[in-house]
Amino acid sequence: MILAATVGPEQAGMRLDDGAKALFPQLSKGEIRRIIDWGGCTVSNTLARVASRALKEGEELVLGVMEQERRIDLVYRREDLLYEDSSFMAINKAPGINSQRTPYQLKGTVEYAVSVYLRETGIKEPARVIHRLDRGTSGVMFFPKNKRAATHISLLLKEGRVEKVYWALVDTLPDEERWTVDAPIAKLNKFRYGVAFPGKEAVTHFRTLAAGSGAVLVEARPVTGRTHQIRVHLTHCGLPILGDTTYGGASAPRMMLHCRQMCFRSSDGRKVSAVAPVDPAFLEECRARSIDLSPLLQPSP
Repeated sequence: MILAATVGPEQAGMRLDDGAKALFPQLSKGEIRRIIDWGGCTVSNTLARVASRALKEGEELVLGVMEQERRIDLVYRREDLLYEDSSFMAINKAPGINSQRTPYQLKGTVEYAVSVYLRETGIKEPARVIHRLDRGTSGVMFFPKNKRAATHISLLLKEGRVEKVYWALVDTLPDEERWTVDAPIAKLNKFRYGVAFPGKEAVTHFRTLAAGSGAVLVEARPVTGRTHQIRVHLTHCGLPILGDTTYGGASAPRMMLHCRQMCFRSSDGRKVSAVAPVDPAFLEECRARSIDLSPLLQPSP
């Protein structure tokens, strides 16, 4: 929920937290301070993190009220990383975590946790989000550690030269073992995208990995990187992802979409690759539906 108000003469000169309390009496002082601390407050479109800063008449104060369950103090340590060198790092994003800051929060996002990690390891660079995973999607996310690396991987992503492998659970057996969807994607409303003309070019290669009881594990390899691309293309095929209620997927503990692997070449030709283990909820859903992941989880020879 977003709350917005303009600072009037009565609030001018007040501390940010006191002025917010006066403008939004339905919130407690403690809740307002938590919103400020978690990065859910802007003053005239600028992020405000200091509760004691003075307000000025005419400033626009906006608060993003975040659900309690989203307040996860996300921290990455070196042993948590999937990959790290002098130019890149990769993390395993958990489902339910935002990839980057939102109007509701800064802390508790992957972007913020990576920025803290970089600072704590002596790197004075921002966390550059060069690709993202939807909140409900888990798996590999790469972050460049410097501007040169960011430019390099951004170009590779634009040219479709980053290999991305996703796993998705659907509830219907596809008609073919391997198939490709080449269909443009456009935004339909605030929350949904769909195959539409005109739209942005989108290509995804699919194949069936395993079939169980009422569910099928599908591999997706997106060539392009459109918002919701795999979700939209599977829905277009009549195969909505389990747990993806936005696109008509059947009920599941979480949206069953996982970025299993990303691979590309560095500017000096080195292979850069990360593989993300699946989380317990994904594993349990596979077990419950008689899908054996063990052969797929073995390391490549």
